[in-house]
Amino acid sequence: MTNPLDRAMHHARAWLDGLDTAPVGGRATADALRDALGGPLPETGADAGEIIDALAAGAGPGLHANAGGRFFAWVMAGSLPSAVAADWLVSAWDQNSGMFTVAPSTTIIEEITGGWLKDLFGLPPECSFAFTTGCQLAHVTALAVARHAVLEQAGWDVGRDGLYGAPPIRILTSANRHNTLDAAVRYLGMGEAHMESVATGEFGNMLAEDLAKKLSGPTRPTILCLNAADLNVGTFDDFATLIPIAKAAGAWVHVDGAFGLFARTSPAYRALTEGIDLADSWATDGHKWLNVPYDCGMAFVRDAAAHRAAIAKGAAYLSPSPDVRDPSDWNFELSRRARAVPVYAALRELGRAGVADLVERCCRHCEQLVSGLGALPGARALNVPVLNQGLVRFERAGATDAENDAFTDEVIRRTNATGEAFFSGTTWNGVRAMRVSVVSWRTNEHDVSRSIATVARVLSEAVAAA
Repeated sequence: MTNPLDRAMHHARAWLDGLDTAPVGGRATADALRDALGGPLPETGADAGEIIDALAAGAGPGLHANAGGRFFAWVMAGSLPSAVAADWLVSAWDQNSGMFTVAPSTTIIEEITGGWLKDLFGLPPECSFAFTTGCQLAHVTALAVARHAVLEQAGWDVGRDGLYGAPPIRILTSANRHNTLDAAVRYLGMGEAHMESVATGEFGNMLAEDLAKKLSGPTRPTILCLNAADLNVGTFDDFATLIPIAKAAGAWVHVDGAFGLFARTSPAYRALTEGIDLADSWATDGHKWLNVPYDCGMAFVRDAAAHRAAIAKGAAYLSPSPDVRDPSDWNFELSRRARAVPVYAALRELGRAGVADLVERCCRHCEQLVSGLGALPGARALNVPVLNQGLVRFERAGATDAENDAFTDEVIRRTNATGEAFFSGTTWNGVRAMRVSVVSWRTNEHDVSRSIATVARVLSEAVAAA
């Protein structure tokens, strides 16, 4: 019998070592992957090592090389070497990291790591925290606490009495929000009909005048959701102005900082987050800009007592430890993997200075990409990146907006088909654009110039073919 761990190590190293030469986008069709990996359920077992070989061979053509330096679609990074290795240990240790009594070491690692992150982000030291599957569940966690707190303020115990007959909660946000906030509101039973958009400026920043107007009526349970870098152009709301307005009206303030919260770690970009520490809760993703493996979001809550009251669970057989932080008191899961361990490793590999350098390098590469692509004949940059997100549109002289929308999508498709770089499309201010998102520790100057050259060649071919 071949050793499956040895085979997994072999295939993992081959994958990582080949990132610079492999096609950036997956090449296989859905049917090809079904043929390679599917078939009837086996009646008898097989050699474990051979299973790993077959799995790697079958899945390989359908894998995106987002761990490499030329993947600029969505906000998807690769993982730091220490974080990958630590994640392997997490699987090998197989600790159920919901309680100290069940998983002493990984529980303490989570306690330490949460403290480091609060320090790194400059959040209030009294904050509680939770490690979740991603920013979606970080929003759900934080907004569950917000729901508990604003209803308690209105004299309603949602944990005991539920939402039947409860005072309705108004959720103020903007059209520039991420749809994970809408999902969180649905999951928590607060209802999308109770979401109200505040007016925004040219780049999607929430306008203080309209927020004040919407909060000027009678006091009612209210949650305000703000952006720390939207997904298209990286816009930050003006926290220092908006949060005091909301607080004066008794609202809970939640910040979507899926990747933008990391701007706070850099001296060059920290000013974008001025006043963010005044909020009540924050959500972010470790598997974005911290470059750790997937299954890692984080929620932070200023009011730890409200956090525990809204989330904690218990039973006599669980034997809680009164002098130790049990992770299950702060997130929805009881059975869970030790997702703080790769974060611990990444923070030790980078240190405070390394995190700042990673942020600043990605922002520099984004600016180089957007300006370089925008300077190509037939291309136009739609923004000057303020962080690590940019938009480029491709246009033909005399074409209509609809024709240029289709042309932009065609350039993206052709670029991705080369395997040299990978971008995604979006609609912003009513037009189609190529998104440029840079979050990988692997991206370097050569990746930038190589990607610009690829788009230049593809754009020229697309113009000739049109």
